[in-house]
Amino acid sequence: MPVYVWKGTNRQGKSQKGEMEAASEDGVRASLMRQKITPTKIKPKPKDIFENVAFMQPKVTQADVIMFCRQFSTMIDAGLPIIQCLDILYSQQENPTFKKTLKEIKEAVESGQTLAEALKKYPNSFDNLFVNMVAAGEAGGILDTILQRLSAYMEKAAKLKSQVKGAMTYPAITMAVAVIVVAVIMVFVIPVFEAMFADFGGALPAPTQIVVNLSKFIRGQIVYMIVGFAIFVYAFKRFIATQKGRAIVDEVSLKLPIFGPLLRRVAVAKFTRTMGTMLSSGVSILEALEIVAKTAGNVTVEKAIYKTRSGIAEGRTMSDPLSESGVFPPMVCQMISVGESTGALDAMLGKIADFYDEEVDQAVENLTSAIEPVMMVFMGVIIGGLVVSMYLPIFKMAGAVGG
Repeated sequence: MPVYVWKGTNRQGKSQKGEMEAASEDGVRASLMRQKITPTKIKPKPKDIFENVAFMQPKVTQADVIMFCRQFSTMIDAGLPIIQCLDILYSQQENPTFKKTLKEIKEAVESGQTLAEALKKYPNSFDNLFVNMVAAGEAGGILDTILQRLSAYMEKAAKLKSQVKGAMTYPAITMAVAVIVVAVIMVFVIPVFEAMFADFGGALPAPTQIVVNLSKFIRGQIVYMIVGFAIFVYAFKRFIATQKGRAIVDEVSLKLPIFGPLLRRVAVAKFTRTMGTMLSSGVSILEALEIVAKTAGNVTVEKAIYKTRSGIAEGRTMSDPLSESGVFPPMVCQMISVGESTGALDAMLGKIADFYDEEVDQAVENLTSAIEPVMMVFMGVIIGGLVVSMYLPIFKMAGAVGG
């Protein structure tokens, strides 16, 4: 059926717009009137010439999925059938990629599939965690509650990811700027001073001579240096793409002096938040651990979770294998043990996640505060040292003339 774009006003007089599949404009008008929307404009949707070019289409973002969850939950809570909810969400979705996905999900549900089965076909938009929690919500008749928990979980996960990215981005950008500035000075500025000093004659001060020699070396080897750096980056990417390489890098990252503690806190917060959300939604502990392990994002943490899962399958508690792994702090293991003893493991995991969210906030703030002056001093020493070394001969000549 053709797709129409429409604009209209609801009963409160607020403007609304969207898209709808219908046999004709009259069908769109009738459907809108049933939704208490007075249409003001209806026209066929123009064709997108890049519709079938995958890389030209926008990606489905986490924000799109979070908004989908919140709206879906509200409509189900209001008593609307799932298919009608999907139809409304599809018609109002502005991201064409996600819009197409929602259309296909709606058609799958109409054909008799469960919502979880339909969502499972789109792993790039809905991961195993999402699909399994929706399946638990459908089975337990609490889909609206599950969707609310999912949206809250994803919002906190997105915030956590953003904080870590922010902590990593600042030093990376500062270092990149420093490298570019130093390269420009070495390749373009130093040769000008070198020619000027050659005209003056006489021996150069040791720091100046070192900088001049370094500049000559960089200019002569810059192509090889760039090629070597590109080869190193390519080789490193290939290395971490292997199972063994990824395991080594992940293990080392947790032991780094500055970033290691931050990454460990993030891992604990993610593990406890995900486990708590799944257990409170009715997912079995073994199934929850399987999903959490796959979404851990760190091979060392993943191995610890799988070992815990094996221990539980053998009749052990969760806290003992976690403690033996050495990945999770003793306090976390003790609190999980208390949660198991009291039968409130999901609530205890939520409290641990809240605590570690605050820990990550504080760690990121402290890291940023510590890195900023260090990077400023680093850039000042490097660039200031280059400038001073270039002016030393001028100071020397000025002193000779003055004497």
